[in-house]
Amino acid sequence: MNQDLVNKWVVILMALGISALFFAMIQQFLMALFLAGLFSAMARPLYLWLQPRLRGSASLASLATLLVVAVVVLIPLSLLVAVVVGQALDVTQTFLPWIKERLADPDAFLEGMRRLPFYEDLLPLRSLLLERAGEAATFASKFVVGGLSSLTLGTLNFFFLAFVMLYSMYFLQIDGHKLINKILYYLPLKSADERVLLQKFTSVTRATLKGTLLIGILQGGLAGIAFAIAGIENAVFWGTVMVVLSIIPAVGSALVWVPACIILAVQGQTGSAIGLAVFCALVVGSLDNVLRPILVGRDTKMHELMIFLSTLGGIVMFGFNGLFIGPLIASLFISIWEVYGVEFADFLPDVDFVLDDLGSVVEAPMPKPVPDMAAASPDGSEPVAPSPDDSQK
Repeated sequence: MNQDLVNKWVVILMALGISALFFAMIQQFLMALFLAGLFSAMARPLYLWLQPRLRGSASLASLATLLVVAVVVLIPLSLLVAVVVGQALDVTQTFLPWIKERLADPDAFLEGMRRLPFYEDLLPLRSLLLERAGEAATFASKFVVGGLSSLTLGTLNFFFLAFVMLYSMYFLQIDGHKLINKILYYLPLKSADERVLLQKFTSVTRATLKGTLLIGILQGGLAGIAFAIAGIENAVFWGTVMVVLSIIPAVGSALVWVPACIILAVQGQTGSAIGLAVFCALVVGSLDNVLRPILVGRDTKMHELMIFLSTLGGIVMFGFNGLFIGPLIASLFISIWEVYGVEFADFLPDVDFVLDDLGSVVEAPMPKPVPDMAAASPDGSEPVAPSPDDSQK
């Protein structure tokens, strides 16, 4: 066997083995590093604006950027978490026992339901409603208590990972572009393919942050204010719950305000229930329908179903951080298959038919895939991915 080929295989296997060992060693910090990269990209314009105003010092500019991030993001977030935890404890001590008390007395429960306009239609389902309401209350109680326990146990770990994130951000602000260039250099892909993947990664990150988070904050904030006006206790807690559930397109926020309106109606506060329902349906709900396609779909160029599945799948696999990771993985999945279609276009068979709206087969040649025009350089030549070692690549 050719000695040069043997040497290359040995180097490849050693690189893969040692890399796997390294990532296994730092796996508990990978999420903090990911968030550090995410916030570094968001704060990059601020860093570039501060650097010339601080005598060109990269270190001072990075420190100032970290200070702004801490003041604007981390400190308010910590205060919000403290308020939410306090109100969540109040919910477990007041709201859930109130629900269980009503369910324990079927006559009182049904008496409250008499105020609903569709009460007569619900009477045949009396037993089923009591059973399902009891199951829902038990599940909600376990979910809230379990979440609070996990939050309490993870507080110390949260602050430690926050320190790792900020410490990493300091260096990523200064040398992050060099790291990206080096990663692109080691990828055995054409420069055009590297640029397609990088552009897709950055566009999805930007869309996820400005879209999903902005929509969630607006919906949760407006609904929290409406809850407080309607007289619902612990409005900050329920608004925060709505921020999290708003990741589910179209129906996420309704999972909170619809039960709230029903409870208000059962309690006899019909005016508050109607007002809250109208406001949430027309204002809070419309934010999702109007802003999500504009802020998320336009940048990601992904179908809403793909955004929905990748977001939920990411949360199931990675927890809350999956809110960002899920759409990124989905975008890279789509991008790599686009690259595959371009690279193997000469080997892939032509498709000379499509399905029309009625599901019938119609003859219509499908054009071969072409490289993303966004990845092409202005002069029409193949773009070159930035690399510190282009002369060696």
